[in-house]
Amino acid sequence: MFRKSIYKTPAQLRSMIEPGLITAAALDAVRPLIRPGVTTLELDTVANRTILERGAESNFQLVRGYRHTLCVSVNDEVVHGIPGSRVLEAGDIVSVDGGAQYQGWNGDSARTFIVPGEADAEIVARRMELSRVTEGSMWAGIAAMASVSHIGEIGAAIQEYIEAQGPSAVSGETYGILREYVGHGIGRKMHEAPSVFNYRTPDPGAEIKPGLVLAIEPMVTAGGEATFVEDDDWTVSTVDGSDGSHWEHSVAVHADGIWVLTAADGGAAGLAPFGVTPTPIA
Repeated sequence: MFRKSIYKTPAQLRSMIEPGLITAAALDAVRPLIRPGVTTLELDTVANRTILERGAESNFQLVRGYRHTLCVSVNDEVVHGIPGSRVLEAGDIVSVDGGAQYQGWNGDSARTFIVPGEADAEIVARRMELSRVTEGSMWAGIAAMASVSHIGEIGAAIQEYIEAQGPSAVSGETYGILREYVGHGIGRKMHEAPSVFNYRTPDPGAEIKPGLVLAIEPMVTAGGEATFVEDDDWTVSTVDGSDGSHWEHSVAVHADGIWVLTAADGGAAGLAPFGVTPTPIA
């Protein structure tokens, strides 16, 4: 049976640059709205307008049964939160996940924010630390793409980064890595093979070589890794009520190196602490 290759051609990689930038622009547009009194649906509306203005469409809306542009997950909701009437409060930890499809190609990215304003200082510090660790583990996984040979090593790099942080400096708790939800390939579809685990596995996975495009997205909790799906059939929350954080970038491997498609600078700032310099796709 014919199986489509997971590796893109140089021309196809170039076609993925614009949807990545549009995705980044949508999340950039949301950022200033992360403040007390704003509803999660308002974030969704702004992101959708940004994507449409760039001549693209929301790829989340192309997922069967989902009508929104973003997933907005608050506090103990880790991923897949549905935008609605929920009002953001100072100190909330909010993960915003979105993507765009442009001329048949996709981008996918997520960021975590802490809502500014007067809030319990200890809770805010704990949530900021959780987001920092999650984001750092994402960049560790992306940096690994520049030097390792197989996808399984990306998950190992993510887990090693998280473990190296030790227990939270604020709460003393260890961090949990979601096991049931993982990263993925991306291209003509938002979700493609292969799966990208955020932890060590015995399977080395596919070879990392030019043409590979992956969505690297660690989902980390401030407590246990066990989750459940809420009654809305989408929102994934922690069983123990601990906070969650989600960071994601779409990343391409090409003949001259790696390039983060959903970062305006190609990932230069995030990769610098790891000694990796991204190279634009020619």
